[in-house]
Amino acid sequence: MWLKSGWITKHIYTFTWLGRPIIQLPEDLVRLQEVIYQLKPDVIIETGVAHGGGLIFYASLCKVFGKGKVIGVDIEIRPHNRKAIEEHELFPYITLLEGSSIDPEIVKQVKSNIQPKDTVLILLDSNHSKDHVLAELNAYAEFVTPGSYIVATDGIMQDLVGAPRSQPDWGTNNPQTAVMEFLPNHPEFILEPPQWLFNESEDLSENITHWPNAWLKRK
Repeated sequence: MWLKSGWITKHIYTFTWLGRPIIQLPEDLVRLQEVIYQLKPDVIIETGVAHGGGLIFYASLCKVFGKGKVIGVDIEIRPHNRKAIEEHELFPYITLLEGSSIDPEIVKQVKSNIQPKDTVLILLDSNHSKDHVLAELNAYAEFVTPGSYIVATDGIMQDLVGAPRSQPDWGTNNPQTAVMEFLPNHPEFILEPPQWLFNESEDLSENITHWPNAWLKRK
């Protein structure tokens, strides 16, 4: 009920990270930063750029760790967003690629930014239709290094049918459905959300999240 209320009131559309809008649930970001801290990836790939807040978030962590770079892919990077990202002090950590995330040429460009020994983390946050997410999973899974993740975000769509701005087919046309179709053909991955490293609650053991069934870990 809390998540649905947040969706209705556009809760996730009220946050920024170091000056750029970041359209994510804060709990998801805090959980994610702990994963990034443990992995310290050499390359973080995000499909779906929007305002660029996610890219700046990852870049700020790269700066803290003293390593890593961020690749952002979007079918359309609007000029005012591109300008703001390119003028940001953390832009040296970021590479922008404009085009469909499942275009073989774009996938090839992403691959060219990865070195053989790089640790790679991938977040899928572009077109959230089942077919598109499944195509992204199939295109990018090979880049994920053992122990790292490919994360199919925003599976909450499945639980928002009937809410404002939702679509009638979201019950099946969503990232969770794509994940469940992908897994049987890819035994090298398991569905495993990262464990909490700290929890003094006697009642809570699962994330409050917009990313249910999202975390695919490579064995």
